[in-house]
Amino acid sequence: MPDLIDSLSRAFAARTDLLASLSASGTDCYRLFHGTVEGMPGLTVDRYGEVLLVQSFHVPLETKALEGIEDWYRREHPLFARCVYNDRSAGNSRVANALAADAQAIAEAPVVIHELGVRYVFRARHRGQDPWLFLDLRAARRQVQALMRNQAVSGQSVLNLFSYTCGVGVAAAVAGASRVLNVDFAASGLAVGRENAALNAVADRVGFLESDYFPAARQLAGLEVPKGRRGQSLPSFPRVGAEPFDLVFLDPPRYAKSAFGVVDLVNDYGAVFKPALLATREGGTLIACNNVASVDRDAWAAGLQGAIRRNGRTLRSLEFITPDADFPSPDGRPPLKAAMLRV
Repeated sequence: MPDLIDSLSRAFAARTDLLASLSASGTDCYRLFHGTVEGMPGLTVDRYGEVLLVQSFHVPLETKALEGIEDWYRREHPLFARCVYNDRSAGNSRVANALAADAQAIAEAPVVIHELGVRYVFRARHRGQDPWLFLDLRAARRQVQALMRNQAVSGQSVLNLFSYTCGVGVAAAVAGASRVLNVDFAASGLAVGRENAALNAVADRVGFLESDYFPAARQLAGLEVPKGRRGQSLPSFPRVGAEPFDLVFLDPPRYAKSAFGVVDLVNDYGAVFKPALLATREGGTLIACNNVASVDRDAWAAGLQGAIRRNGRTLRSLEFITPDADFPSPDGRPPLKAAMLRV
């Protein structure tokens, strides 16, 4: 226990400047402890508004350790009303620990959280496994907002691919985007996105497309959707027309396979990158993400540059977006890589 408390204390002290900055911006969701690099691998502590969310990914937390964590933050950072613990140490990373009925109801109760002038709905527990707002993408959402504000006079169109709960898309709309299209195969994520859009009074400018990535992105890019292999027909999919976007945000999962194609961020990022690139308007911006820690940032970026050339586009600039200090990386190469490409 002393080692754990010491680790929490050091992590909290290292965030002094960041927490002051986030507080000044009205942001009340951030990572307080990133155990992978702060002394307890597999343990994370996040604040989501009035919720302190503790999660374990390698081994379950003992009751005494969980109580020690909650007690320490109640003394040092008492800005939350309730603590929820999710044990995600099982092989599929799904929440494994049962809660008493009253605690479960509290964990599932919706709260509103705030980040950089945007409101999001949050539940500590829901049918999925990941929190509804990925905190390590805050820096990327901030950059999207900055791009929208710089172009607010003319208005910008935004395509948010693998949108999950549409955090990027809603942030873009709040910052002035004239049209946002969120694309995801999961109706549950898009439903949360609709809540977020309504919560911020931008529903009139935010659209949702429930679709597998490949047919949606290929159609928007003006590419054909390949027919099924060996005479097999493909599942039905929504039909959309070609449409270039001023900003495209691409945040795919590590691996996913469907009848339409394979998303593989380690071995074939190009397959998912090409349609996103070609859906980006000439002179527009594409923000591409890769969340696989083992992928070297520079090698990945070189692959993106090669794909841009092969597809007849010109790379005008490349800038990396680094996560904020609540996701520390001792070597300056965080697992989440985000490249802002002006193409």
